[in-house]
Amino acid sequence: MKSTATHLGVILGNRDFFPDKLVGEARADLTRIFAELGLSPIWLTPEETKLGGVETHADARKCADLFRRHRDAISGVLVCLPNFGDEKGVADTLKLAGLGVPVLVQGYPDDLDRLDVVRRRDSFCGKISVCNNLRQAGIAYTLTTKHVVHPLDASFRADLQRFVAVCRVVRGLRGARIGAVGARPGAFNTVRYSEKILERHGISVTTVDLSEILGAAGKIADDDKRLVSKEDEIKAYANATAVPPVKLAQMARLGLVLDDFVAAHHLDATAIQCWTSVQANHGCNVCTSMSMMSENFLPSACEVDVTGVLTMYAMQLAANSPSALVDWNNNYGPDPDKCVLFHCGNWAKSFLPDIKILNAPILGSTLGVENTWGALDGRTPAAPLTYGRITTDDTAGVIRTYVGEGELTNDELKTFGNRAVVRVPKLQKLMHHVCREGFEHHVVMNASHTAGILVEAFGRYLGWEVYHHEAPQD
Repeated sequence: MKSTATHLGVILGNRDFFPDKLVGEARADLTRIFAELGLSPIWLTPEETKLGGVETHADARKCADLFRRHRDAISGVLVCLPNFGDEKGVADTLKLAGLGVPVLVQGYPDDLDRLDVVRRRDSFCGKISVCNNLRQAGIAYTLTTKHVVHPLDASFRADLQRFVAVCRVVRGLRGARIGAVGARPGAFNTVRYSEKILERHGISVTTVDLSEILGAAGKIADDDKRLVSKEDEIKAYANATAVPPVKLAQMARLGLVLDDFVAAHHLDATAIQCWTSVQANHGCNVCTSMSMMSENFLPSACEVDVTGVLTMYAMQLAANSPSALVDWNNNYGPDPDKCVLFHCGNWAKSFLPDIKILNAPILGSTLGVENTWGALDGRTPAAPLTYGRITTDDTAGVIRTYVGEGELTNDELKTFGNRAVVRVPKLQKLMHHVCREGFEHHVVMNASHTAGILVEAFGRYLGWEVYHHEAPQD
């Protein structure tokens, strides 16, 4: 996984006829909260400008130069207004720096008994002016939950953590590298996508013919030390007691070659032709290898669903936990807000506490069960749920998305493979949207509540179309 967003540029806004000491107090407050959250500020020092604040155009030029020198490290910028601040100074800094990263605007609250000339801030008003200038300049920005909030307030702590996650998503998706292994299954028009649209948004796809992967796997000798090590890794990862030794070796060979492919091309994620060529020409399923990669924060999706695995990567960045590609698969009896999520077996083991390596009954019915060892079996227990999907709309030339939240439940479910029951408020409305808008039957799940982070990253900073399926308000 790419490094998380730990460096934020910080602009301490100041205005000359407000108390300067408020800027120094803000520096101390931010130093404390940044240290608690493991963040590193990149900001002017008191030696470079008055108290390290940005008050004039000359200050803005110094701050912009500082940010440009640390361009590769800065994932986002925090604009802090200890007082009204200088709206032009803030906007000029961001324009001159040209970082194009997410921006969070925070203003301090005033104390009712300290509205004299010694302590008054007026950040409530100044924040509006700063945002007005940013909007004029075409600079996207994020707001705190409360219009004004002290940095040591619990609300701001949560805002800052969400903002850091937004920065992770934006930084990760801009420049993401996806591996497409093999051709999509012939029957799956649903996973078509546009490489060119993705490339326009900074997302590259590296392709490889499946024959190259299978050919390399077939050349790994039985006594290869790496093969033995990979078999041990698989057995340590999941219950493999039912797997015939020859099939375990086939799975390990495939896993080694995929690991090498990912490393050689510096990939963030892979989408793999999981059937039918693998079973017919190599004799096993690739599910276990895909699960292990996803658990290791290198998400992998089946059926060469490139935009599906891109969604997995985005959700992983938002939540800092593995994601899984699933099918919107079955109704759950008559309950209109519940359904069954299913796949034959490649979810990260974070979703499967009872994980076992078995074969795939559905694929085995046509490919031979003996050729499908490597599929996983397990049930996902109750947990928070974020779901969503990224897709390329080729005819319109845009990227479209939907996201929402619900819950994974412990409702009874008698079936095989990787499976879960979910509750999504107004599920029927969501399914109408999915069908009306022509989204894929694949969706991505993550055991978190991070839809708001994805909405902010996708819509505000990446410029993608977003449908946020929100629960009805009481």
